[in-house]
Amino acid sequence: MRIAIAQINCTVGDLTGNAKKILDYTNQAKSKGSSLVITPELCLSGCPPEDMLLRDGFRKACIKTLDNLVKEINGISLLLGHPYFINDHIYNAASLICNGKIVSTYFKKDLLDDNLFQEHRYFKAGSDNCIFTVEGIKFGVNISTDIWKETNVISAKKEGAEVLILLCASPYYSNKLSLFHKMVCQRAHKIGIAIICVNLVGGQDELIFDGASFVTNNKGDFTNQFDEFTETLGLIEFKNGSPAKGIIPNLRIEEESIYRALCLGVRDYIDKNNFTNVLLGLSGGIDSSLTLAIAVDALGPDRVWAVMMPSEYTADISMEDSRAISESLGVRYSEFSIKSMFDQFSNSLMN
Repeated sequence: MRIAIAQINCTVGDLTGNAKKILDYTNQAKSKGSSLVITPELCLSGCPPEDMLLRDGFRKACIKTLDNLVKEINGISLLLGHPYFINDHIYNAASLICNGKIVSTYFKKDLLDDNLFQEHRYFKAGSDNCIFTVEGIKFGVNISTDIWKETNVISAKKEGAEVLILLCASPYYSNKLSLFHKMVCQRAHKIGIAIICVNLVGGQDELIFDGASFVTNNKGDFTNQFDEFTETLGLIEFKNGSPAKGIIPNLRIEEESIYRALCLGVRDYIDKNNFTNVLLGLSGGIDSSLTLAIAVDALGPDRVWAVMMPSEYTADISMEDSRAISESLGVRYSEFSIKSMFDQFSNSLMN
């Protein structure tokens, strides 16, 4: 059996674009012989949808987009993360879709309230497990912070789950992978269940989702690890009900991961807000030079304009360094003296 992980970059509120991407990855997975494709948490709406969920028009659009997407799924099973609306209640949900129908749906149990997410403001917590079978393997479902509570995993195992699927929209933080991996591996080993973790990738305002989806067997050993900070369709082979050993790349040094996170955050902030390019002030110092390098790696030199604004207090070395870094990175560079503006302001204070 082959399972596909759709580690995708979704945009909050872009229901049509997100649905199109989900369908595209589902069709790719089907063409590669996958029986099941798994998407991240809330990928249909983008994450976090926040107050959009309270707007009647957005709710109706979510329902319509989901209905249209369901009709397109044939010949493969899709586990989709999305908002689910029942009367006045909203759930953070994962639905199994097969042959044009929603077969079963899981509602997130343990909602998160911290300085990044306020899920209780929007969502009602679920209480029931969701167990489904694909090609003879029984799968259970958790969403994100559900796995923090060991009893959620134990409950799924008791109801027959051989593999736990964990849908996540988990933001990046320094040293995250080693800490998160350790916790999930401990769950898998202690409870004796394989775990497939599918994480969202991409930047959304101040949040950066790092992807880095992974798989463990029921002994808590890694079998698959997918790249950070990039979209990918990851394929997992199951043999005798267990994930087979796949590619596990070496973890990057922390500084490289931080730099890639910054580039992804800048790129998605610019692109998802439909900005064409950026204007960046240079001082000749390390801070602005690093900022320029991030902008160029995120967007390309053609979309970056560097500006130096010297005054009588600007050292020659600052001018030289600004010119040198701009030339080496291939960006448009301009110098605009602010001496006359500075003199005018100084004179107005003295009069």
